[in-house]
Amino acid sequence: MMKYLFLIFPLCFSSRFIAQTKQQTETSLQNRQAEFPGGENAFRNEFMKMVHGYFDITAYAVNGKFSFIITIDENGKPSELQIYPKVKNDEEFRQDMTFAMKRIKKKWKPAIKDGVAISSNRIIEINFSSDHADHGD
Repeated sequence: MMKYLFLIFPLCFSSRFIAQTKQQTETSLQNRQAEFPGGENAFRNEFMKMVHGYFDITAYAVNGKFSFIITIDENGKPSELQIYPKVKNDEEFRQDMTFAMKRIKKKWKPAIKDGVAISSNRIIEINFSSDHADHGD
């Protein structure tokens, strides 16, 4: 009888562990942030290709780290862009950066909350200098 208890007791705990792991996996599938294919660095690379392909970034004389707050809609499309800090000719700069962002062909995976796609914001940091922009932090 004691042998059976030693076998049954661990089985009870292992089934509980498996149930918790399954629940955590299901929760992570139901909730996630918006994701760009390949991650933030892939987005930065694609974005900077578009910026350099369409604009003379030196015309803005932007220097330092900028925060790009991108609204990703429930279909995975960028719908709005805010940039901080503000710069001289800010509205024109934001319009040009929005144009560059919308030229990117890859689509974001939208954020998911409780299993439903939702609109959300992502913050991407980009370092600019007057003669070039790097792609990292």
